[in-house]
Order: sequence, then C-alpha cells, then structure tokens
Amino acid sequence: MPDPLASIDKEVLQDDLIGGWHLYIVKCCNGTLYTGITTDVDRRFAEHQKGGVKAARYLRGKGPLELVYQIVAGDRAHASVLEYRVKSLSKIAKQELIAGRLDLATVWSAAFAQSNEATRG
Repeated sequence: MPDPLASIDKEVLQDDLIGGWHLYIVKCCNGTLYTGITTDVDRRFAEHQKGGVKAARYLRGKGPLELVYQIVAGDRAHASVLEYRVKSLSKIAKQELIAGRLDLATVWSAAFAQSNEATRG
C-alpha cells in the first residue's frame, strides 16, 4: 500500500507536528479582513469569536466572524514575515489569495526577498 504522506513536503509536515505556525484570515461582518498567526487556528479563532480579553482588539464587537483562509507557515520567524507581507497586501489582493487566484508562493517570495535585504544592511 502506498504511503499517504509520500506527496507531502516532509519539512513542512515536521514543522507542523512540532508546533508549527499557521497564517489565518478572518472576515468580519462588515467585510473587513483580519490577518494573524498562531500555532492553533481552531483555538485562536474560538478566542476571537468569544470576544474576551484573549481576542484581538480589532475583532471585538465585529462578529459574527468567518475563518476564510488558513495555511501552514513554518516556524514563528517565517510566519511573522509572511503575516507582515499579507497584511501589507490590498484588500483585493487578500480576496484573491482567499479565492485561490493569488499564489502564496509569490507573496512568500516577495516577503523572503525583503527580509534577506533587510539583514544584509
């Protein structure tokens, strides 16, 4: 029987299994989009929905909320860079990302190139 994990990138899978980070996008009832990172999307989204002290201030009172996008983002450093890059996208570009018409690899490449330039000086 073939290995069901054979086609999955083992490095990404390992990052995910040992506390990997995820990027997620939440849509508010007023149509705005909130981008964040976490190690547990289900837990974090539940915190946002409850609207308590653990919810992002921006999302409080903006429910009902809808989780519209999530993806494994590697370690915290990579997730933070990707979050910054996605947050800097226009709303239209974020909608394209959510709809699958914008390739996250393109967003990541731009983010990775920027972070490498910043470390060089």
